[in-house]
Amino acid sequence: MMTEPTGKGSTGNGLDGPAGPGTTGKGTPQPDSTQTQPTPAPETPPSNEAPLAPLLTLRDGLPPVVETPEALAEVCAAFAAGTGPVAIDAERASGYRYSARAYLIQLRREGASTALVDPIAFDSMEPLQEALGDAEWILHAATQDLPCLAEVGLRPAALFDTELAGRLLGYPRVGLATLVESILGKRMRKEHSAVDWSTRPLPTPWLDYAALDVEVLVELREVLKDELEAAGKAEWARQEFHHLLDHQAPTRSEPWRRTSGLHRVRGRRALGAVRELWETRDRIARERDVTPGRILPDSAVVEAAVAMPADRAALLAVKGFHGRGAERYARDWVAALSKVRDLAEDDLPARAPRLEGPPVPRAWAEKDPVAARRLGIARPAIQELAGKLNLPVENLLTPDYLRRVLWTPPASRLEPQLSRQVPEALADLGARAWQIELVTPLIVDAIMRGEDEPSPE
Repeated sequence: MMTEPTGKGSTGNGLDGPAGPGTTGKGTPQPDSTQTQPTPAPETPPSNEAPLAPLLTLRDGLPPVVETPEALAEVCAAFAAGTGPVAIDAERASGYRYSARAYLIQLRREGASTALVDPIAFDSMEPLQEALGDAEWILHAATQDLPCLAEVGLRPAALFDTELAGRLLGYPRVGLATLVESILGKRMRKEHSAVDWSTRPLPTPWLDYAALDVEVLVELREVLKDELEAAGKAEWARQEFHHLLDHQAPTRSEPWRRTSGLHRVRGRRALGAVRELWETRDRIARERDVTPGRILPDSAVVEAAVAMPADRAALLAVKGFHGRGAERYARDWVAALSKVRDLAEDDLPARAPRLEGPPVPRAWAEKDPVAARRLGIARPAIQELAGKLNLPVENLLTPDYLRRVLWTPPASRLEPQLSRQVPEALADLGARAWQIELVTPLIVDAIMRGEDEPSPE
């Protein structure tokens, strides 16, 4: 790597500029000469940057995309005969398509090499599911890929999540490329991470990038598995991975409230306009299988809701109302706004979203001072424990679980009863046994001590 010499305008001799005739760089007089003196080459100081890790490459070359029944049958036979866990990944067209379906599935297994399967070319992935059998799957950030794989009929009997393993081990950064470089010493390409994977045919550089995502997952798993054992966290990981088998993508209540810029909207009727425009856009996007923002950006939804234009001409004249579908679907937008205009007051959305569960923590002190004291005791104690265990606090216990138990704790204030009831409450919420064992004493202590009135200063 080329490095700039030190010093402003330096020529390598430590001065701000070249020495003048008759002097050296240190100002020592020299005999004048009409002969041109050779200019010494500037010295490049050593770089403090570590050399780049070698680039990860495909050891078996790039396989062809599997898109025929015959090719799929060959892959299924190879993977059924393979040994050990199966590395698996999926590529979606996030930011381009409405659906979260898989547009490419990458697999690798010892004895079977790598396969790139186009799920769009097949009515069913059942043959592949049967071929994988009860083999453990290795995924990175499993919650991202499990829903789209399940959509095509692929479900693991057991799994190992390399991202989650990295979190449990306290790695500060757990992206796949970072873990591969820090643990295996190989650098991964990143340039095709946000492309439109629904494109057909898929360009070769994209396929190369996709194949590399499973190239060393098996090796990465082996190292992380050994580190989990050495750290005494293997059982934690086993419970976490088992919990992921039942993962389902969450559904949001009133998703339209996540519209960017919603804070600018005042009044329930304007909020109703955002809701109707959002739902209209969502319907169009779903029908066309295009991400909603490519039809009408959130900013345009907000501008139209604030202005509440009555007809097409007024709508298109609203400053900031733009987007690929702004004019094309103008009739739909006007109809949505007209519907809101005629809604009864009781049918308009509330100014604040409906709360499911405890209020936000900043409101606890006013709504329930005792609960606020419980949270004030438990939260720093759990953060301290997470630090000692070298893992993120959210992996020690989901923050929402803590808030729910502390907002509506068991009725008893006797320690033996609480020590039985708190674990039951945490288990009902979905906490794992290892988490419950570690945090129960802290939560029980917070519930007990939270009842005490603070001493006057």
